[in-house]
Amino acid sequence: MSTKATQIYLSICAIIVWFTVVSQFYLNVVNRSIPLSEIVIRFFSYFTILTNILVALCFTNLLLKPKSNLGVFFSRPGVMTAVAAYITFVGIAYNLLLRHLWNPEGLQLIVDELLHTFIPLFSILYWLIFVPKSGLQWKSIFPWMIYPVVYILCVLTRGALSGFYPYPFIDINELGFFKVLLNDVGLIVAFLLLSLLFVAIGKLMNKTFR
Repeated sequence: MSTKATQIYLSICAIIVWFTVVSQFYLNVVNRSIPLSEIVIRFFSYFTILTNILVALCFTNLLLKPKSNLGVFFSRPGVMTAVAAYITFVGIAYNLLLRHLWNPEGLQLIVDELLHTFIPLFSILYWLIFVPKSGLQWKSIFPWMIYPVVYILCVLTRGALSGFYPYPFIDINELGFFKVLLNDVGLIVAFLLLSLLFVAIGKLMNKTFR
């Protein structure tokens, strides 16, 4: 695939992801019923937001600064595969577990679909078409687990102090500690399986198209 095609794809995706993240922050601010400082903290408490920002940083650095330290880092097949797995997990978890909980309208509906459906799909397509699959190893998935595990530990700690949990399936106030623990273990196992699937697909594609 040509460099020009890659740049065009990255440009479109980077613009869409940054627009979506900024729009969600704007909606949170204008519709707030709590202090702005708490809005900011809660905004960055969502795995969806953090992961979409990660995707935005990835696309932006690959586009504008491919030879910088971050550009080189994100260009690694293992790193880009991890990013694709993270954002795919966002899409799957939302559409299976959370979509039925609310009915957004207007700009919020557009932002919601971009965050949880279209950006994951854009990222998967980028991974499938543009990311080299050579060098992917099964053992690569273990470092990938650090991000979701640290995220869970952070939001549970903050939730214990503030009473706010960003997702209902990790709300200790409503479900209790052991139920949340089981949910968290289930999520980690699900992400592990998804990561294995990405590596398996990558290895198959590398074997098929080389």
